[in-house]
Amino acid sequence: MMTDIQPFTLIGATPSPYTRKMVSLLRYRRIPYRIIWNDPGVELKKRGIALPKIPLLPTCLMNNTDGDPIAVCDSTPIIRQLESKFVERSVIPTDPVIAFFDYLLEDFADEWCTKYMFHYRWSPPQDADNAGTLLPFCSKVDLADDTFQHFKVFVTDRQINRLKYVGSNEITAPLIDESYRRFLSALEASLTRQPFVLGQRPSACDFAIFGQLTQLVGFDPTSRRIAHEIAPRVVAWTSVMEDQCGLDVSPDDWNNAEQLHENIAELLHEVGRVYVPALLANTEGLKAGNKQWEATIDGRLWSQQTFPYQAKCLTWINEQYQALSNRDRSRVDTILQSTGCEALLR
Repeated sequence: MMTDIQPFTLIGATPSPYTRKMVSLLRYRRIPYRIIWNDPGVELKKRGIALPKIPLLPTCLMNNTDGDPIAVCDSTPIIRQLESKFVERSVIPTDPVIAFFDYLLEDFADEWCTKYMFHYRWSPPQDADNAGTLLPFCSKVDLADDTFQHFKVFVTDRQINRLKYVGSNEITAPLIDESYRRFLSALEASLTRQPFVLGQRPSACDFAIFGQLTQLVGFDPTSRRIAHEIAPRVVAWTSVMEDQCGLDVSPDDWNNAEQLHENIAELLHEVGRVYVPALLANTEGLKAGNKQWEATIDGRLWSQQTFPYQAKCLTWINEQYQALSNRDRSRVDTILQSTGCEALLR
């Protein structure tokens, strides 16, 4: 088990949804932290710390059980490790049923909503030009002009070529756009009833959704325009989620199971409609040893590279479900009924 370095240290970038997810969560939880805006490879080399096996943003510096600093990624398990160290202002609901849905929606935000972000950032030419211009300066604002031009071309070409990894292409573009609009509408409807996804206080899934929206609403022009057109509450919510350190919370601020169904039903239907078939097809592709998987999602053919991590996501969701008592699994089953999400559970 790892413990945190004081203050908790992250290396990240403002255009990284997962960096913004973690910074906002640390602010809300009032955990002392510092953020280093730089390339993790550069910063870790300075400190003589090995890169993680798969370096991602943010990279967090933590101590292992021997007290040695190590670099770790993956926000979801890091959030749970912080829960074991810091008790106050938890982001994991106390009711195991609500906690299961928190985990499911956090996973959806991290793994599917990021497809919205990557698609809008690099598919429309004007958005790609915007991102290609800003990303080099986000790493080094005083970058020399000739160096900037080189990095703009390098970053833009590299990221556009990576669109295939999230499944974005001419065939799937309408599906991604329609899913994004439905997601915004579902979240907008939920925010008419309560200020956070699972009640009167934020949960881990709020910070995951917020992280993606910092880019979709705050960075990329096309997705920002869509959000302003159809989801003004979501736009405002994204602003106030930046820093919730002053929010007073109590243990009964989360929904009960009965309230939960009304408030997240539309979101669950979107998860079942698009994310569930993608997770299942990816896992089947991995089992079959296929480098690519194909599936019909929302009436359209979707094809992309098979990823072991997404198969792990499916396993972890099932582990969360199997850890519930029989009574709580029954309560989860009732809420999931007819959403399409029930197909996840095995």
